Amino acid sequence: MNDVLRTTGLTRSFRQGEETIHVLRGVDLSVAPGEIVALVGPSGSGKSTLLQAVGLLEGGFQGSIMIGGEEAAKLDAHGRTIMRRDRLGFVYQFHHLLPDFNATENVVLPQLVHGAERKPADDRAVSLLTALGLGHRLTHRPSQLSGGEQQRVAVARALANRPALVLADEPTGNLDEHTADVVLAEFLRLVRGEGSAALIATHNERLAQKMDRVVRLHEGVLT
Repeated sequence: MNDVLRTTGLTRSFRQGEETIHVLRGVDLSVAPGEIVALVGPSGSGKSTLLQAVGLLEGGFQGSIMIGGEEAAKLDAHGRTIMRRDRLGFVYQFHHLLPDFNATENVVLPQLVHGAERKPADDRAVSLLTALGLGHRLTHRPSQLSGGEQQRVAVARALANRPALVLADEPTGNLDEHTADVVLAEFLRLVRGEGSAALIATHNERLAQKMDRVVRLHEGVLT
C-alpha cells in the first residue's frame, strides 16, 4: 500500500537581505496509512514550515510531495485546494473556530463545503464531539468553551471529512500540562479509531513518546 505521505528532497529557502536562509534542506519523510508520527524539534527548526509544505498551504518549495500516491507539488491552486479538502485535516495551536457558530456547526461546516447533506453532517459532528467528551456542549459557542474544549472541537473539525492524513502544529501548545495530556490522549484515540494517519509537530518530548514514531528536525534536516 502506498504511503499516505512521502516527501523527497523537500527544500525551502528565502532571501533575507544579502543572505539566503535555508529552512528545509532536503527532507525525506514518509508516513504510512494509520501511522501517527511525532515531528520534534526546537523553535526555528522548520517544523511549521514542513507542515505548511505538506499541507499545500504555501509555495516556494522544491522537491517532491506525494499525498496518497499523487504528486501534489505539481498541482495548480485549484488542485491543491481539492486535495486539502478531500485528503487532509488540520489542527493548529490556536483553535481558529468560527466565533458565531456553535460547536456542532463548526464541525458541520467543512462537511457541507465537501458536499455532504446536512443531516449526515450533523450526525457526524455529534458523533465526533460526543467521542471527545463534548456531548453536553454541542450548542455552545467557542466563547462559552474552555481552551481544552475549544481544541477538542478543532480536532473534531479536522476529522470531519475522514481525511487520510491529519496535520497538527503544536495542537496542545496553548494548554496547561494536564489539559494537554487529556486532549492529546483523546486526539490520538480518535485518530486511531478513524483510521487516519497523523503528523504532529511538538517540542514536547514526553508527548511525542505517546506516538507511533518520532522524527527529529534540526536546522532543516531530519535526523
